[in-house]
Amino acid sequence: MTLRSENKMRRIGILGGMGPEATILMQQRLLKAIPAEDDSDHIPLLIDMNPQVPSRIAHLIEGTGGDPAPVLAEMARRLEAGGAEALAMPCNTAHSYAASITAAVKIPLLNMVTLSAERVGVGKVGILASPATRITGVFDKALAKVGATPVWLADDAPLLHAIRIIKANGATVEARNIVRAASEELLAMGARTQVIGCSEMSLIAEATSADADVIDTLDVLVEAVVAFASSKG
Repeated sequence: MTLRSENKMRRIGILGGMGPEATILMQQRLLKAIPAEDDSDHIPLLIDMNPQVPSRIAHLIEGTGGDPAPVLAEMARRLEAGGAEALAMPCNTAHSYAASITAAVKIPLLNMVTLSAERVGVGKVGILASPATRITGVFDKALAKVGATPVWLADDAPLLHAIRIIKANGATVEARNIVRAASEELLAMGARTQVIGCSEMSLIAEATSADADVIDTLDVLVEAVVAFASSKG
């Protein structure tokens, strides 16, 4: 991909902090995605690293805690006011509140869920994600539009446990084993194509089964950011 000349890259606003390590991982992948020869070749980013966004898990699964939507909307407005020309949010679960974000601003949200759904094609698609995304149906709706059938684990509590492990302790062996077992179970259910739908799990994407065709939503988002930032608008 040919990037725009110096100082011509479009500025991207990142709604981050959900969690912090996932946001940093996105930055790292963006750095690797750009064939830069100098600092000015990279994409200008405005990052609102806000780990104080109310827990999506508490709000969606447990029915406790504050509503993340107003906080996310305010973050989006700040980023737009700061000069962002598009928004990106490296948290799949937070996309359950995408409507509140897009209603708050005039710039687009590069939606990692819908963009990833467009990659899978028809057929069964296994979802490796927080139970919160199953509850809200955010992946189900996106996949239905492309004729794909989401496949969820009968018991996704272990995946939630893995997410909490990663948030607290990083990419541990226990978390990797949980993701590997989940990926193998999805394969047994006929879902060879699998989507990593949680940015914590993006940290251990290689833990999925070697027999699965894996789409990492964070990689899809990174590609979308590069494409938008280098476009003429």
